[in-house]
Amino acid sequence: MKKKKLLSLLLAASMTLSLAACGGSSDKEEASGNDTVVEEGGGTITLGMIGPLTGSLAVYGTHIEKGVKLAIEEINAAGGVTLSDGTYQMAVETKDDQGDSTECVNAINALISDGVGLVVGSATSGCTSAITSIANSEGVVLITPSGTADSLTTTMDYVFRTCFRDSFQGELAAQYALDEGYTKVGIVYCSADTYSAGLRDAFVAACGKLGLEIVAEESVATMTEVDYTNQFNKMVSSGAELVFTPFYYDVMGPYLVPQARSAGFTGVLLGADGVDNTETTIPAGADLSVYNDVMFVNHYATELATSDVSANFVASYQAKYGETPNNFDALAYDAVYVYKAAMEACGSADAESVQAALADTSVVYDSTCGTFSFDDTGTPIKNGVLMGYTYTEGDDAVSKVAIESLSLS
Repeated sequence: MKKKKLLSLLLAASMTLSLAACGGSSDKEEASGNDTVVEEGGGTITLGMIGPLTGSLAVYGTHIEKGVKLAIEEINAAGGVTLSDGTYQMAVETKDDQGDSTECVNAINALISDGVGLVVGSATSGCTSAITSIANSEGVVLITPSGTADSLTTTMDYVFRTCFRDSFQGELAAQYALDEGYTKVGIVYCSADTYSAGLRDAFVAACGKLGLEIVAEESVATMTEVDYTNQFNKMVSSGAELVFTPFYYDVMGPYLVPQARSAGFTGVLLGADGVDNTETTIPAGADLSVYNDVMFVNHYATELATSDVSANFVASYQAKYGETPNNFDALAYDAVYVYKAAMEACGSADAESVQAALADTSVVYDSTCGTFSFDDTGTPIKNGVLMGYTYTEGDDAVSKVAIESLSLS
């Protein structure tokens, strides 16, 4: 198997958007289920934002919130959103779903009660799937920055996303395994989780098409499992060279990676975008060398997409927050700018008009994650990147790195 040079990750981006005008006008919009909060006469358009701001997945939600707030700050500083009846500033009303589906339902219902009709969220596929039917029945536009389950978006409804879907991630992961010459792959996943099981299904289907042999497959019942020893004993026995591990960072860092290595598995652990931020959950005193060859499919890496859009985003983010942005910052930032473009194309902040603008698949967006258009389900058509972790003896921490751009052959 060939080795690819690991490139240091420089996260970044900003966004330019091109939209065909769809007409329409906007008078004062009252607080109702399908009209977002808009104050008349050069007032304020309020977006909703739902995500896990507390709990085990809080890194996702807090970064989504940062991306949303940065985009709104930039838009306001540049003059706001120009509708057919005037120019408006933007604001955001945030709701914490704690990574829990019931709390997510409560959050969107609260936003609807407050008259918010344009929402960014939620972070996970499980939470987002709990509110898509509400968004469609109430006529509320929902753009999830990171909900990747295929089932979340369907043709011509009110649900969109700025990330790609799980079936595409699974295909990219299988294509990478084939391109690198792996002949025996394994899978460890959570059978009860929408995200994990969906990625597993996509990976299995892609392996079948590509002729990759799945030599072992093991599952756990919950995404909070803390013991993966038996599963990886079986991976070792099977002779698997690469194991697909579609889990979140809060499992990968403290449990799955070190236990896989302790069981004797020395090959590649390959996950999807949920693995991002694993470096934040590595236990103190851990053997950092075990995180070598932990890789994941992701949405973007700035040094692999070195446009002015990306560079401006990173500079703006670092100036505001004093840190490097991640995947979730960028995708949420993109969602706000997509909303701005759609509102300006329609001349309205009315949810029905915005939905019609977003459903135009001819529109091209130049975003932090590259140029894309929506397909007829509201999912971007774009490529991905491979990222991972590396550790050199003597370093204080593992480094997150970009490895290569990914596309389907």
